Amino acid sequence: MTEIAITFEGKEFKAREGESLAAALIAGGVRHFRETRSGACRGIFCGMGVCQECLVEVDGKPNQRACMTKVVAPVEVKRTLSQAILPLEGVQTPSITPMEVRAPDVLVIGAGPGGLSAALAARQAGASVVVLDERSLPGGQYFKQLSVTGADIAPPDRQHRQGADLIAQVRQAGVEMIGDALVWGAFEPGEYGVAVEGHTQRWKPRATIIATGAYERGWQVPGWTLPGVMTTGAAQTLWRTARRLPGQRVLIAGNGPLNLQLASELQAGGATVVAVVEAAAEPSLATLPSLLRMSVAAPGLVKDGLRYRWALRQCGGRMIHHALVSGIEAKGESLQVSLCNSQGQALAERFEVDCVCLGYGFEPANELLRALGCSHDYDSSRRQLVTRRDARGQTDIAGVFALGDCTGLGGAKVALAEGRLVGLEAATACGYQLSRELGESRREAEAERGRQQSFQKALWTLYHADARPKGIDAAVAEANLICRCEEVSFATVQRALDSGMSTVGAIKRHTRVGMGRCQGRYCAAALDERVCEMTGSGRSEMSGFAPRLPVKPVTIAELAGALVKP
Repeated sequence: MTEIAITFEGKEFKAREGESLAAALIAGGVRHFRETRSGACRGIFCGMGVCQECLVEVDGKPNQRACMTKVVAPVEVKRTLSQAILPLEGVQTPSITPMEVRAPDVLVIGAGPGGLSAALAARQAGASVVVLDERSLPGGQYFKQLSVTGADIAPPDRQHRQGADLIAQVRQAGVEMIGDALVWGAFEPGEYGVAVEGHTQRWKPRATIIATGAYERGWQVPGWTLPGVMTTGAAQTLWRTARRLPGQRVLIAGNGPLNLQLASELQAGGATVVAVVEAAAEPSLATLPSLLRMSVAAPGLVKDGLRYRWALRQCGGRMIHHALVSGIEAKGESLQVSLCNSQGQALAERFEVDCVCLGYGFEPANELLRALGCSHDYDSSRRQLVTRRDARGQTDIAGVFALGDCTGLGGAKVALAEGRLVGLEAATACGYQLSRELGESRREAEAERGRQQSFQKALWTLYHADARPKGIDAAVAEANLICRCEEVSFATVQRALDSGMSTVGAIKRHTRVGMGRCQGRYCAAALDERVCEMTGSGRSEMSGFAPRLPVKPVTIAELAGALVKP
């Protein structure tokens, strides 16, 4: 294993080659990555480049996401300070040059399970296929690949190996995969702006498959912005890509099976998981039919779930059902966690930990789909916009296909089967004919998708919980932040509502809620729900923030299409 010296605020740390800056710094005990305008500390939160909370200065270059920056050479890293003045002496005037235009048969955006499966299928049907992904390594959130090697590194597990096998098949089939590619814009009828290696390219494929996944929903309780509080996915990324622990004593809270899987993985790595706090009720005889349906549809997944629960119990961790995190406080170097029941009534017990992992559901990463004008319907049970499409993944925009969690939560196994169907359909839309073998493969994928959807339906019956119980809102102080980027409180939003404002757009202009670097990803849903409740309206694709480009922060030099060298 190769170690590389990195310097953070004058102190030297040892990083493993290939891991993220965030992983290396957290392993060294650093949780405070930047400061806000108010002087509040921020650390890693989403771990996947969405929240922009882990911005640092790297070798004098500001605003670098520590979770997305790989360690490949010695670097000097500093915290991002809110009042820092950007250096002007090195400013250059980029020339605006003609952008490179690429036009494959099929463009796949997102290299997770669904995107990889779709790319493989489309290529097998004869189409030229390119996969773009913002991360440096393919695999997405589910098939995260190890980025470090060494004798003291825990070897890849079954999930790693399954992902590696799929990635190898995609490469061997002749699919071009481009990492570190930020798709920042989507334009009708099917053109995309992509920042690669510091400059923008135009992509005009014959067909597009959007498989951008989802990100974890914000849980806006007091203390949710403290360093050491992160999403379940962020903690899992630290472990599954870099074999780093988010802390030694960890509390995991939320809703769904991912939290139990994380607990098992962190325990195997040497962490103490003091408790998994689950919003759903404890399984009972009433849930037996759901368990039976799950066992029939996907017995291996049921076995995994039982193994995770057993591992938690064996290591002394507690499983607390029908409870929610209601607040987090900093106590020296530790975090003190308070719980409540679904009605908002405080529970007596508190937990002192190094790290709190929150996983209270997901928001589809549907920004590109909405920018293209694809229609969406609101799913009130999941509090999500669901992309309108047919059984083969075709949206109501010609040539644009979508699959996986960016269209509404379905899980990785559904995405794998769906990817096969959508990839073949996209190739067919480009004029390629399917062989008998591929036709049979499509029928098998349809059957597998049905089985996995049946499993998911039963699973979420078992994990049924109020996505945002009213009791938790009653327990939350109005001074708490709804928008972590712009530090806008619930009280500020309420004053805007009380003054007569009735649209999220007006409130956004008045308060700056949703104007931060995450572009409203963590506050938009909470704000929209509050506005709809006040006005008696329902959430839909026409409520909330309108889609805006660029969908993620991009530099002026990248937009100009020029590669600016220092």
